[in-house]
Amino acid sequence: MNKQTSKKINNKKNKIKDEKYRKAVFAVTYYITPEGKIEYLILKRKKHWKGWEFPKGKIEKFETKKAAARREVNEETGLKVLKVKRFKEHGSYLYLKKIWDRPDKIGQTYHLFAVQVEKGDGKLKLDPIEHNGHKWASFNEAIKILTWPNQKKCMKIVNDWLIKKKR
Repeated sequence: MNKQTSKKINNKKNKIKDEKYRKAVFAVTYYITPEGKIEYLILKRKKHWKGWEFPKGKIEKFETKKAAARREVNEETGLKVLKVKRFKEHGSYLYLKKIWDRPDKIGQTYHLFAVQVEKGDGKLKLDPIEHNGHKWASFNEAIKILTWPNQKKCMKIVNDWLIKKKR
């Protein structure tokens, strides 16, 4: 087998592997108070698993990752998005169990974004199928409440960037 044939086979294997993962964004969502404090939005998950997370979701076909982050925050919260910042951080994880509405997927890949929102009156429009609560929290509080280690890592990356940016 020559190098070209070997490369085609490897590309085909990677494509098959990629198709088994749902492509998504993680959107660490924050608000800066008039006093300059950072508050993070965390959502209480009820669809597929129970726990705490920040807004996240699937990248639709023909949608940019940045547009997906903006859309997901708006869809999951109803909040007005002010700024969206992409980070180099990305990763993947396997689902702990088969997910009924994603039968052909074994896991998810993600790209990290920070999304600044306007809090307004603080009332969120949560999708009652996905979430049944929310909390605005400081970094220290949110990091304790978040369910998954990869989300805690992502929140720390965004928090470090925001603190550095404030200086």
